[in-house]
Amino acid sequence: MARSIVLVVTIVTACLGSAVSAADGPLTWIPAAAPNAVAGDDLVARTSSLLQEGRWSDVVALCETAARKGVLLPALERHYDTAKLHCEVARRHAEPAYRRQLTSLSEASARRVYAEVLGRIASHHVESPDFPRLSARGLRAIDIAIDDPTFVSWHAPGATPERRTLYREQVQRLASSRPVASQADAETVAAWIARTAHAVLGIEPSVTLMEMAAAAAGGLDEYSAFLTNGQLDDLYAQIEGRFVGLGVELKAADDGLLVVHVIPGSPAERAGLRAGDHLVGVGGRPLGGLSVDEAAHLLQGPEGSLVTLAVLRAPAPARAITVRREHVDVPSVEGVRMLDVAAGVGYLKLTSFQKTTAADVEQALRRLHDSGMRSLVLDLRGNPGGLLSAAVDVADLFLERGLVVATRGRSPEEDFNYSAGRPGTWRVPLVVLIDGDSASSSEILAGAIRDHRRGTIVGSKSYGKGSIQGIFPLDSAGVGMRLTTAKFFSPKGLPYSKQGVEPDLAVQTVARPIDGVVSSDVDAALDAALEAARRALPAQASAPPAARTTAAR
Repeated sequence: MARSIVLVVTIVTACLGSAVSAADGPLTWIPAAAPNAVAGDDLVARTSSLLQEGRWSDVVALCETAARKGVLLPALERHYDTAKLHCEVARRHAEPAYRRQLTSLSEASARRVYAEVLGRIASHHVESPDFPRLSARGLRAIDIAIDDPTFVSWHAPGATPERRTLYREQVQRLASSRPVASQADAETVAAWIARTAHAVLGIEPSVTLMEMAAAAAGGLDEYSAFLTNGQLDDLYAQIEGRFVGLGVELKAADDGLLVVHVIPGSPAERAGLRAGDHLVGVGGRPLGGLSVDEAAHLLQGPEGSLVTLAVLRAPAPARAITVRREHVDVPSVEGVRMLDVAAGVGYLKLTSFQKTTAADVEQALRRLHDSGMRSLVLDLRGNPGGLLSAAVDVADLFLERGLVVATRGRSPEEDFNYSAGRPGTWRVPLVVLIDGDSASSSEILAGAIRDHRRGTIVGSKSYGKGSIQGIFPLDSAGVGMRLTTAKFFSPKGLPYSKQGVEPDLAVQTVARPIDGVVSSDVDAALDAALEAARRALPAQASAPPAARTTAAR
């Protein structure tokens, strides 16, 4: 099987038309930052209330930031994991392609998937596998699934209350009589559970085994996960920066979905959608109360098809907008312009790290150079990360030589040193903007610039995600897994995990929400970066444009 893809990304929103990133060798994924954490006591109270209401996706959204930063209260860890299991079950079995795959999957093939998931964990995960815990999480996943209406309607025709009670009694006896101490034990128990679920509830053994495989992958850490057929395809499309969709980034809102970003040139932009809009209905169906994944399914469809959205833009009433689903090219470079023509300060914003990012940055730099650029502001704010290789290639545009990032895993094959050294380096003075949502690949780039003293870092401390995820397509069933395989470190050996990158020049931004989107009348961080870029100009900054040669490669 081909080597995995290496990704470095922190996922927070459902991206229907935006790129998620990855890396060479294995494709390395670096996720984006999550919303600000809620204070401890308030978090417990709000989580308890949401649990009582069965609002699982809201529990996950509330606890996710603290969990990813490793500061989630122990009292909430099991509740959070239970909510994640509910969301994962609902997400998988709402996907038509995955349901179709299950109908044709044999028990033998599903057993191979489960064995391969455990084997990949044993050989590649950054920590030694805890097979008893992974097996137990699989049992919990089935226990949750047999109460999920969607799962029951498709897979458990015999799941009456009496039979569910009988199943649970039999599983409890089986689990207590056969402790799990190894991968082989876990595989044996999974096979027994699958047979029991089939005999008592009518669930096909392949379905149970796939649920247990998914639960094992999703229970390792905050970034490892099982990937259905559709999720795997979406991930590859995001890595390529091209997919079929509307071209919007969305996140959950009380009344449906909030539009966070509209991709330039996308069908959504042409239809008049803009950041801050609320999608409250799709095709006549209200979105209030649905999870992001459930709502996202309603927005998906084949290329060329039309979807009618109910769009609310306060204070006006909701209105209908029809959008055609098309192939969308997701730019990783936006906002290329001169901030100060007289001083020669250029600007570009990196929104993600995908396969074409380094080439796109190179093209943007040439445009800016032709416009008289003498120093550059590189904006990484809000950038969730992406391909590790893309971060290294962009760093190589500005560094003549030296280490960019080092990765270290439990397996020696995960230990890599990525260095700069390709000919042709942009020597233009550099200012890098970061914030609390700059994660993964963004931190690799900012950390390399900092450690090599190649530029000035401005803004606020970055997210602090220091782990790498490999994407592993599995040999059976067309599914895959995202697996944390290593941690990464700066050229000086400094960790990023829970540490982030501290700016050289810290800027506190006071923002206020407008129509659900945080906005600010004045971009204080950008103003500070512009001033730093002016100060970094070479001595001949006042020379006429014809003499501006310092930016050339």
